[in-house]
Amino acid sequence: MYANSTAERVADSIEGAVAITHPLGRCQVRPDLRTTFHTLVGTGKNPNVGGVIVIDHFREEGCTAEEIAHEIQKTGKPVEIVNIRHSNGAIEATAQALRKAMNMKRELSSLTREPVDVSKLLFGLNCGTSDTTSGLGSNPALGHCSDRIINQGGRSILAEVTELMGAEDHIRDRAVTAAVGDDVVAAIDGFEQRALASGEDIRGSQPTGDNIMGGLSSIEEKSLGAYQKSGSAPINGLIDYGEQPTDDSGLYIMYTPGHGSESITGIAAAGAQVLVFSTGGGHVINHPIMPTIRITSNVNSFEAMEDTMELDLSDIFNGDLSLQDAGDQIYDEVMETCSGKLTKAEILQEHTGFAIHRTGVSI
Repeated sequence: MYANSTAERVADSIEGAVAITHPLGRCQVRPDLRTTFHTLVGTGKNPNVGGVIVIDHFREEGCTAEEIAHEIQKTGKPVEIVNIRHSNGAIEATAQALRKAMNMKRELSSLTREPVDVSKLLFGLNCGTSDTTSGLGSNPALGHCSDRIINQGGRSILAEVTELMGAEDHIRDRAVTAAVGDDVVAAIDGFEQRALASGEDIRGSQPTGDNIMGGLSSIEEKSLGAYQKSGSAPINGLIDYGEQPTDDSGLYIMYTPGHGSESITGIAAAGAQVLVFSTGGGHVINHPIMPTIRITSNVNSFEAMEDTMELDLSDIFNGDLSLQDAGDQIYDEVMETCSGKLTKAEILQEHTGFAIHRTGVSI
């Protein structure tokens, strides 16, 4: 966290560079420190990242720059380390990191795009600011897109297990084994128990205030709408926060909260190259290194948030657009984005969606 400003200065000076900043890494209980470590490593390993400069302030045992760099280097991509203390302060550390980043960028600039089969795609699914249109329109359309990718050998990650409360029976029916179904349901129950242990009513947090304003009356109603993003493909397994799924084609459910930035950060750390974010009321979320395509089927939200939304699917309700055709529109947008088309957030450099999940206290 104390290297954030240095990382930002370097990224601001290097074309195509992105600073991954966060408030963690110091005084965390060990489970949280491990999550921070694995999330940063997974982010660096993501296929969208060409090279990495790891900048740290001093050292936090179990999450040092050397340890992070060592794991990322296993991918074969270039990785460099800069330590602010050992560089005699932020000014010299910035200069060192700039030189390393400049040389790295020159090498990476010689790379060219190559065709890759859809079977290599790891696809992220998420939603936020949901309303009554989400579960009836954009979410099931997104589920169709996910199925189409999986049918070609790809994989999808569905996160936000707190937004699956009430969908347990559907999950059991689609799980590849009874044990997988039991694992997912246990994860849902575990998150619910964590929420109840706070002693507070979770309404207002789940469903959120904007969900309630959008017509969703309960977490179960919200969950059954959010579940529609998953399509109909088999559920292959439950994966931990930021954990990379197996190579088997299918749907994987990741243990994350409903908080959008925390959930998409986990998906990106698992290696997803692109994510579609379905929203009812509109959203500005965008992961720094994983293109985030924002879609809605609420015409009012699209008109109000057109500068931050890629697809208007409101003809599901206002025209003759079928859910399958809407899903095909999403699929086409995903393929174009994977081929280099920029999202609006990328063009505007809106890096609004990086937050590492934590469960313990600061110590």
